[in-house]
Formats: sequence, C-alpha cells, structure tokens
Amino acid sequence: MTVYFIGAGPGAADLITVRGARTLAACHVCLYAGSLVPRELLAECPPDARLIDSARMDLDAITAELVRAHEEGHDVARLHSGDPSVFSAVAEQMRRLDAAGVRYEVVPGVPAFAAAAAALKRELTVPTVGQTVILTRVAQQATPMPAGEDLATLGRSGALLVLHLAARYVDRVVGELLPHYGPDCPAAVVAMASRPDELVLRGTLSDIAPRVKESGVVRTAVIMVGRTLGAEQFRDSHLYSADRNRDEEPCGR
Repeated sequence: MTVYFIGAGPGAADLITVRGARTLAACHVCLYAGSLVPRELLAECPPDARLIDSARMDLDAITAELVRAHEEGHDVARLHSGDPSVFSAVAEQMRRLDAAGVRYEVVPGVPAFAAAAAALKRELTVPTVGQTVILTRVAQQATPMPAGEDLATLGRSGALLVLHLAARYVDRVVGELLPHYGPDCPAAVVAMASRPDELVLRGTLSDIAPRVKESGVVRTAVIMVGRTLGAEQFRDSHLYSADRNRDEEPCGR
C-alpha cells in the first residue's frame, strides 16, 4: 500500500490539482491538517473513508496512523496545505516511513506564495528588475534558522523575499530588511490567499508594519518584499521579442 502526501493548495478547495483530487478519491484513509485544509476537500474522499484530523497530533501519532493503515492494506492520503515541498514538515514523516518500510509518493500542490502573487496580480520575476525569488521564514519560537539564512544576510541579495509564518513578527522583518531594500521598497502581505476571507495589504517597507497591525493579521499569511512588486518600467522579455529567431530553441527571458 502507499501513503500519498498530497498538496491541498493554498486554501480554495478548487485549487487542488486534478491528480490530487483523484488520488484523494481513491484512498480509504485520510489524515488532514484540520486547521488549514478546507473541509470541502474531504467530500472528495470515499464515503466510507476513515478521516483523521492531525491538527493536534504529534509526529509519533501521525506515523502510527500511517503505518496502521498500511498494515491494514489501505492506501492513505496525507493531506497538507499548500505544496509539500515547502514548510510542510513532510521530510520527517518520509524519514519515519522509510524506517518502517512504507512506500510513499508526493502529489504537488499550489503553494501559498503562488496564490499570493495571483492575488497581487504580479509576476515575481521581471526582466531587468528581478529574476530571483527567495522563500524563507524567521526564527522565533519555532526551529532555528541555519547559519547564513538570517534576513540580514538574505537581504543583501536584493532578491524578492517571500516570508512564510512571519506576519506576527513584521516589525522585526522590516527592521532587518530596511538597510538593504530602503524605505520605498514595495512590500505586501497576503493573508488567507485564495479563500473567501482573503486580505491583501500593499505598501512599502516604511508603512507595511502598521498596516499589518491595524488589520490584525498574525497567521496564515505571506510577506513579500522586493522591487518586482512595483515594477512598471522594464524591458520586454526576449521570449516574445520580434527580434528573436523563432527557429531556435526557447531561451527564456
């Protein structure tokens, strides 16, 4: 039997992939992150499926349920919000399943930063302005950041920064990035991206913190900081240029 780590997407139930929905419909056991995964997705499960909310379970309890279902001969859907490749705590679950000899596969999902960019109606990589996106977080009460991955170090790159799990620490984020990006650098916070209660806050490093505090946003949000968020005057990409030789292989931007 197989455990399927399925990306449920950023929040809207219809943003799960077709493969994700089909896999969910074929699994008779589903462990889901109840605090983040939309309940509407559970309707995709078989009517007789065993549904287990993992919101208050620790790693040992989650692993035990996955192994139990495997031993009972059931495929298992392990439903995570966003995409399993980023800030999902999937790696430690995979390590436990490897040790237990349980087969697993990963079904990707739409990540929160992509939904946030869609809400902002922005491409995060813009020719001559910025071609690099850094996904990161801040260390507070959670797992410490590795050496060299602090905001002050990452900020020296000038790349677009996307910070997960950081809205409640917006003052600290602004303080560490101001020396590198400047007070006029565009910044945005998108909470509950793609959901009915989605909230979009736009500003600059000089005023985004008070806007976040006034809104009351403290979780389920991403912070974005970078020049591409406000780019208007930039060169068209080479991809669609009239000067490009269309007989060549596509060469990107």
